Amino acid sequence: MKGVAITGMGIISAIGSSVEENLESLLNNRIGITTVDNIVTIHKDVIKVGEIKKTNEELANELNLSKDNNYSRTAMIGVLAAKQAVENAGITAINEYKTGLISASSVGGMDMTERYYYEYFENPEVVKYISAHDGGDVAQKIAEQLGLKGLVTTISTACSSAANSIMMGARLIKSGKLDRVIVGGTDALAKFTINGFKTLMILSDTYNTPFDNDRKGLNLGEAAAFLVLESDEVVARENKKVLARVSGYGNANDAFHQTASSENGEGAFLAMEKAFQVSGLKPSQIDYINVHGTATPNNDLSEGRAVTRTFGEGLVPDFSSTKPFTGHTLAAAAAIEAVYSVLAIQNNVVFPNLNFKTPMSEFNMVPQTTLKNKNIDHVLSNSFGFGGNCSTVIFSKN
Repeated sequence: MKGVAITGMGIISAIGSSVEENLESLLNNRIGITTVDNIVTIHKDVIKVGEIKKTNEELANELNLSKDNNYSRTAMIGVLAAKQAVENAGITAINEYKTGLISASSVGGMDMTERYYYEYFENPEVVKYISAHDGGDVAQKIAEQLGLKGLVTTISTACSSAANSIMMGARLIKSGKLDRVIVGGTDALAKFTINGFKTLMILSDTYNTPFDNDRKGLNLGEAAAFLVLESDEVVARENKKVLARVSGYGNANDAFHQTASSENGEGAFLAMEKAFQVSGLKPSQIDYINVHGTATPNNDLSEGRAVTRTFGEGLVPDFSSTKPFTGHTLAAAAAIEAVYSVLAIQNNVVFPNLNFKTPMSEFNMVPQTTLKNKNIDHVLSNSFGFGGNCSTVIFSKN
C-alpha cells in the first residue's frame, strides 16, 4: 500500500480563505453557519447556510478580473482554491509534466444565469453569462487561469462529485496516463439549490446536528477545494514534500431512489468495501472516519448502518462530520473534507462533530464531539450523492 502522493492543497470555505484559516477554525470550534447575506431569497431568515462572506465583486477584485468578465461565483472560488493548491505544491511550470485538471461541480454557473433570467431579452450585457452556465465552463476557466494545456474535464455526480474527481485523478496517475492531476470541486450557493432542497424538506432552520437522534436536516454551504496529485517519479525528481497519500478509493450505486439512500446503505457499504480492496488496508487500520454526515434523517441512518456493517458492531473507529462547520457544500464537499482528512493526518487530530446531543435509537454509534489528539495514519472519507452516487476515499500518512 503506497498510493498516489498529495503535494498541494487549496481551499476557500465559510470558515476560512486558506488551508491555514480552515485548520484554525476546526481546531477552535469556529463555525461558518449564518443566515444568507449574498443572495436575495425569501428563505433568508428561515434557513442557515455556510456562506463565504465575500461578495462577487470582492472575489473578482482578488482575481483581477476585468469588469466585463462572465465568471460565475462557482468559477471564482474554484480559481482561488486551485491557485492556492498549485502554489502550495511549489509548481512553477504547470505544463512541465503531463498534467490534467478534474473539477467537480453541480451548481456550475447557475448562480449568475438565475440572477439574470428575466433580463436576457432586454439587457444584452448579461447574455454573456449564458455561456458560463455549465460546469464545464467552470473547469475551463480554472484551467485558463492556471495556464494548463493538458486534460481538462468535469465530474458531476451530485455530492460525491469531488470524491470521484480524486479517484479519477489517482487512477490516471497509477495507469501512467498523467504525471500530475489537480483534483477537487467547487460549488457556490444559488437560489436553485436553496429552493430545491427546501422543496425536498431536508433543510434545517437551525444548526445541523449530524448523527443526532433529533436531527432536522442539513445546512447548505458553498466552498471550493483542490488537491495536487503527483506520481512518485515526479515527487522523486522534484524532491517534493508529500502531505499524504490517496491510498484507496471506490464508488458504487444504491440504485434505490433519485434523492434518498437505501435504508441499509448498500451503496455506501460497497464503496467502502472497494476502497479497502484498492488500499489493501483492513477496517481495523482506519483511525478516523470523516463521515458524509449531512444530518438528514435518511443519510445518517443509511450511512450509520453501512459503517456498522463495514467495521462491525462496537468496532467503529472515531468518526465525525465536519458539516456543522461549513454546511453541506454539495459537489465540493468531498474536496474540502479531503483537505480536512489530510489536516487530520498531519496534525494527528480528530475534528469534533459539533451540536451532537442524543445518540440515534437505531444503533450504538456516538461521534467524537470534542477535539481529540491521537496518532492518525489512515482516514476514510465518505461522500454520498443524489442518484445513489456513493464514493469513499482513503487517505494515508506518507
